Amino acid sequence: MILYGIYVVISILEVVFLLAGGMPLYDALVSTFATAGTGGFSVKNASIAGYNSPYAEYVISVFLLLFSINFNLYFFILLKNIKPIFKNEELRWFLGIVAASVIAVAVNIRNMYPTVEEIIRKALFQVASIISTAGFSTADFDRWPELSRSILVCLMLIGACAGSTGGGIKVSRILILGKTLGKELKQALHPQVVAPARMDGKLINHETIRATNVFVAAYIFIFAASFFLISLD
Repeated sequence: MILYGIYVVISILEVVFLLAGGMPLYDALVSTFATAGTGGFSVKNASIAGYNSPYAEYVISVFLLLFSINFNLYFFILLKNIKPIFKNEELRWFLGIVAASVIAVAVNIRNMYPTVEEIIRKALFQVASIISTAGFSTADFDRWPELSRSILVCLMLIGACAGSTGGGIKVSRILILGKTLGKELKQALHPQVVAPARMDGKLINHETIRATNVFVAAYIFIFAASFFLISLD
């Protein structure tokens, strides 16, 4: 019930912010529901670009990222216990991936838009939309350079944090895979070394590693099969 309460409160905040920017109530509600559920549907054919509102783009970008964070961290805020938030590796990596992606995309598309503000806004919105798996758009990014499009595809696969409304493989699983790979490489080079994989300072048990490996393997298999199936059309 507390998690549902957090979900509702953040949703109400987004509606209020969108209304403050002049968006009609119905549109604000639909946009908020799509943001909260990271679904991306819009009442405009041009998606959020149809409002021609930089303010709405910034608001939705921020809330897409808020809904992509593990909701348990908001619960810690309610408990006034912020230490676990700073120690959370997944959150640090998620924010790092977002920041690095925005900078890389912004630099890559710098010649496509007239002002620095618009470059950053377009990069931020699309990165937030793709990594949260929402699917909103404010630009025809199919016309962007190859590097930017490749970054967006990678973000789509990585996805949001565990315990959020976003999809994708999830940052925590990517981290576990990376730590497991590092552990195996160390043991391959130094068979006598004990190199346990840890997450947030805690030992990752074998069952968690096995479940992560199975999930990612199934994800990649389904993705590849779907890719070839669609390519037939």
